[in-house]
Amino acid sequence: MIRRAEPRDLRRLQDVERAAGTAFRGIGMAVVADDDPPSLGTLETYRARGRAWVASDDGAAGGVGDDVAVAYLLVDVVDGAAHVEQVSVDPAHAGRGWGRRLIDTAAGWAGEQGLAAVTLTTFAEVAWNAPYYARLGFTVVPDAELGPGLLAVRRHERELGLDAWPRVVMRRPVRGSARIGG
Repeated sequence: MIRRAEPRDLRRLQDVERAAGTAFRGIGMAVVADDDPPSLGTLETYRARGRAWVASDDGAAGGVGDDVAVAYLLVDVVDGAAHVEQVSVDPAHAGRGWGRRLIDTAAGWAGEQGLAAVTLTTFAEVAWNAPYYARLGFTVVPDAELGPGLLAVRRHERELGLDAWPRVVMRRPVRGSARIGG
């Protein structure tokens, strides 16, 4: 089940982030694997603003039904689009469509807000990053087409050292949004 994050979820979201990061170690990206999860304060800010969702095990998909968060998504508004700040899935629950459902939830929220698109930044050559998002309908946005907000996001990522591996900005239009264009 996808639901809004609740205060009781926040520590678990940090655990999900740490677990999800371990996959990067296996492909030589230890810096990414060792990155700290969002702070409890950051997670609470997203939660309080209604911009944090979790996938929880409600038992419907053969799980144990304990309503524990197994994946999460945080969203900002950047350049007139819903920007996925983070989406992570606990590897023990990967392959069950949680990431896709969270992205679809963000797209639904974006449409309700009158936003025309969902954007994200991601690693271009990591199988569960850009190629995965392309399968979900995202396309790469050329650098020349980035607005000031996404340029600032990319600048911050460079400062963090994430450009040690190729990164891209991707965009997916929101169907049925109230606003057309940026």
